[in-house]
Amino acid sequence: MDLSSLLFFIPACFALNMAPGPNNLLSLHNASRYGLRTACVAGGGRIVAFSGMIALAAMGLAVVLHTSEYLFLAIKVLGAGYLFYIAWQLWRAPVGEALVAADYPRGTWRLARQEFWVAAGNPKAILIFTAFLPQFVSVGSATPVSEQFLWLGLLFLLLEWAAIAIYAGLGAYLQRWFSQPGPRRLFNRVSASLLGCAGLGLLAARR
Repeated sequence: MDLSSLLFFIPACFALNMAPGPNNLLSLHNASRYGLRTACVAGGGRIVAFSGMIALAAMGLAVVLHTSEYLFLAIKVLGAGYLFYIAWQLWRAPVGEALVAADYPRGTWRLARQEFWVAAGNPKAILIFTAFLPQFVSVGSATPVSEQFLWLGLLFLLLEWAAIAIYAGLGAYLQRWFSQPGPRRLFNRVSASLLGCAGLGLLAARR
């Protein structure tokens, strides 16, 4: 990619990474509850899911998802159902005492799986990779298309890590305020409502 294309790709890509969505909301919530480090490590689950989606897009398998109405419907229904499940858990989460790391065994692994399934349950994400990344691939370049796609994908994932850190940093900054039962309950229920709305939006999404 030449310099002019790169200077356009980075801000456009980062805008996608920073868009408020279910995964970024999870990073914000996880950091406010479990701390910055835990939220950033848990974000690795999202990176794994996006890596698989980028690989599928690079191999052209995303066309199958784009053309199969039933496969798209199945993934988005499962994804929306999982968002509703997380929203229900947050709505009912106890807020009497702040949770410490010792009270939450295998918490990071559980949160990483949560990040993974939220990302994997959104079929629109793989279609974004199919529509967005190829725009910056030069067919006439001496560099093979697959290698260009690899580098674009790696840059996307690097910027995604930056978005995870930013949202987690915001959550960690607000951690002390959210340690009080009242603000914690309010934040949990606002987060649950937003995740529920994201689930409804996913159900309403078209290919």
